[in-house]
Amino acid sequence: MKYISWSKDKLEELVKLWNKELGSYFPMRKELFEQNSFNDENVCFEASRIAIDENDNVIGFLVAKRWQEELEVGMNLEIGWIQVLLVDQRFRNKRVGTNLLKHAEETLMKNGIKSIVLGRDPWHYFPGVPQPYNDVSRWFEKQGYNKIGSDYDVICNYDSESDTDFPRFEEVEFSVLNLKDKDAFLQFFSKCFPGRWEYEAIQYFEKGGTGREFVVLKKSEKIIGFCRMNDSNSPIIAQNVYWAPLINKELGGIGPLGIDSNERKNGYGLAIVQAGIAYLRNRNVSSIVIDWTGLIDFYGKLGYEVWKSYDSYKKII
Repeated sequence: MKYISWSKDKLEELVKLWNKELGSYFPMRKELFEQNSFNDENVCFEASRIAIDENDNVIGFLVAKRWQEELEVGMNLEIGWIQVLLVDQRFRNKRVGTNLLKHAEETLMKNGIKSIVLGRDPWHYFPGVPQPYNDVSRWFEKQGYNKIGSDYDVICNYDSESDTDFPRFEEVEFSVLNLKDKDAFLQFFSKCFPGRWEYEAIQYFEKGGTGREFVVLKKSEKIIGFCRMNDSNSPIIAQNVYWAPLINKELGGIGPLGIDSNERKNGYGLAIVQAGIAYLRNRNVSSIVIDWTGLIDFYGKLGYEVWKSYDSYKKII
């Protein structure tokens, strides 16, 4: 057994191992893995590694990240991420995972990282350790990681009789983002939601986004809120449709979403979700996922139920 550098040459084998170990809950597509674990500029190739056996077969891997882009969006340069750590069941309890993690932690620390989070990275797969894998949570706890909370993906399945009316407010207007409003839209993010959401909006346009993936809320022609809505035609495989192969109908996704802090408590938050749902339903989307949320009761008002659960972990190094 030996450890080699992170390399796209092993892409198909990496995806094959993922699906062997996780495919029943989280089916991986080659395009998604390439998008999130190779094309993201924040992948720390130095800290990421692949474990192979004596026949050069992939038996485990770890993907680590740290912020490396020049974009000024308020990302913390002292936080590192373990995007995924996976070991073939036949090679567990042989220190493969321990060695992969130790190398990643030491390398990240040398690059100025002071704390490491499991998941939650730019172009992430999970907001934490999936709860079906409680043995993984216990293993990370033994490695010094502390649980900091829980998050959920919620889902709602619609039929032809489902109510998908657009919300109505006299003083505001809901619409799909027009590309001519791109600059004003990004300025809204910079002012109201700097950081990860601003970064994702910038990336969306850089990847060819035309605006169809966003509902905007305007008051007196000024953008005061947004909601992202993804489907299979989006230019990016977005987080709330990652696991579309599990659904036998057209899957869409809602989120993130936000309202200008000066305009909250007017019912706009729930309303903009309803608007996003209505647009997706008009695009013949039958199932909709809202990912990485703790607002179970909030989305429950719209008929959403917990689909997947995650435990969040962090370690100070």
